[in-house]
Amino acid sequence: MATAPGDYLHFKWHVPLHRISIGVRQWRYYDYGPKEVPPLVCLSCMAGTADVFYKQILFLSMKGYRVIAADAPPVWSHQEWVNSFERFLDSMDIHHVHLYGTSLGGFLAQLFTQYRPRRVKSLVLSNTFLETRPFADAMPWSSLINWTPGFMLKRYILTGIQDGPHEPFIADSVDFVVNQIETLSREDLASRFTLNTTIASIGRLLLPDSAITVMDTNDYCAIPQILKDQLGERYPGARRAFLKTGGDFPFLSRADEVNLHLQVCN
Repeated sequence: MATAPGDYLHFKWHVPLHRISIGVRQWRYYDYGPKEVPPLVCLSCMAGTADVFYKQILFLSMKGYRVIAADAPPVWSHQEWVNSFERFLDSMDIHHVHLYGTSLGGFLAQLFTQYRPRRVKSLVLSNTFLETRPFADAMPWSSLINWTPGFMLKRYILTGIQDGPHEPFIADSVDFVVNQIETLSREDLASRFTLNTTIASIGRLLLPDSAITVMDTNDYCAIPQILKDQLGERYPGARRAFLKTGGDFPFLSRADEVNLHLQVCN
């Protein structure tokens, strides 16, 4: 395992990890910054954890933003995720949020906005999609997810992460996320695969396009370009924030640019 970055060690020293029970399950999260403002809640991709947003937490909290990075407990349907996330917010007396979602996290952020429109003030969507059918079609054994060993689920995720050579910051971001994958349980992975392959699509959002930002990387990304194009067509009035490079994990590899766009959007 690679040595953890120095700024990540600083983060772990200063920012406590919290756990809160919602029913019989526990959410795992970081919550940092002033509590009197609506938070920016960060939702990660299939491979990520709350820890992957540590650079956003450190920087934006210093600028006066409250940032929450959260990992849901294993759930087995989109509606269960929406209900659990709402109860998670209720438990902290949070009524309104800004959502930043990447890949699967971006899809779930849109779902929550669709079903709980009064709670979402803005959306930032990065390398994400409107429907899950393409992922279900690409995974014909999805009905066997709950019986698949954890090491095989991890291997499947890793096949979607482009091997090098990468420039150093992108290579470091890949190494960090790969290390985070190793912390996920088989149940965590199975839940994420289930959410990513259960067929669903985003309906009409009441949130105006002016409150939505689409922030994509223009180099390699595991999300097919056609799906990213569909997202842009759905929200023609959304603010566009293109990152020339950054790979799958720009919140790590291009944190300065991402943080700048997040400040503008919230």
